[in-house]
Formats: sequence, C-alpha cells, structure tokens
Amino acid sequence: MYPVYVLVLVLGLRLGEALGLRWEDVDLEQAEMTIGWQLQRVAGKLLHRQTKTDASDATLPFPEIVTVALRARQRTRDTAREAAGDDWHETGLVFTTASGRPIELSNFRRSFAGACDKAAVRKVHVHATRKTCASLLVALDVHPRVAMQILRHSQISVTMNVYSEVSSEETRRALKKLGDHLDS
Repeated sequence: MYPVYVLVLVLGLRLGEALGLRWEDVDLEQAEMTIGWQLQRVAGKLLHRQTKTDASDATLPFPEIVTVALRARQRTRDTAREAAGDDWHETGLVFTTASGRPIELSNFRRSFAGACDKAAVRKVHVHATRKTCASLLVALDVHPRVAMQILRHSQISVTMNVYSEVSSEETRRALKKLGDHLDS
C-alpha cells in the first residue's frame, strides 16, 4: 500500500480519490494525474463515481517520489494480473486487490492503522494526512494559493484555517525575526 500512502501524504489526495484513481488518468511521462473520480460506499455498495465538486477536479503535477511509487505499483499490478490469470477483474483502477477488484475503503483504513502501529507513530485517520500535507506545505513556505490548488479546496480559508498548522518552532522564529527587525 506504500504507493497509496505516497499519494495521500505528498499530494493530499482524499482516500476515495486515491483508491478511485484510474490508470488512464495518470501520465507517468509528464508526471501528472487528473483527479476526477473516487471510490465511495453508498447504501452498502462500493461505487466508482465522479468527485463531488468542480474544485475537487484537477490535473496535478507530481514529484519524482510519486512517479517511483506508481511505477512500482504498475509492476505489482502486472505480477498480480499474471498470477490471477482468468480470475483477474480489469477495472482500470491503479489500486486494486490481487484479483483486480477495487480496494475496500475500510480495509485500507485498517491497513493504514496497522502501518502506523508498525512504524510506532501516533495513529491518525487517513483523512488527517491531508492536514499533514497542508502543514508540510506551509512549513516549506509554499504560497497559500499553491497549497490550495494542491489540496483542491474551493476556498483559501479552508486550506489555511482548517488544514494547515504552523509549528511552535516556526512561530518562535517568526517572532524572533520580528523582534530583531524592530530592534534595528
């Protein structure tokens, strides 16, 4: 599941968007993907649907770590498809079970919680990785409008007020910088 972890942490994808990503929406040569589909459980059925809002839809460029993770996923899929033979169910999805079926969101959440335990890090909900992504972008001094585009929020206030956090150390540095400036 490492490639999914990369997408939710590096690009801030929602879990349904990551698990609903189709190979036809990924361009590894141009290092970009189009987000427009998601997996959702509705009335007990797992559905592959378009994203809820126009703001959620976007073509995102991605860094090399994503390219490497998706190429590894391609190899895993090819091996699984060969092993499954006639039992393979072609869905066109990037992330599937060993038989090609969509991954259940609840199964992924359990897997993610297990990975947190194994890594001995604080257990967080998968959706909290969007907040992690936003906070990392803020810490790297990424312009708020760029962070808003990466996270595909329709309002900058959502990106800045809900999803991003500034560390205490950054606050100390900013106040020191202000104090130094006022002292001169």
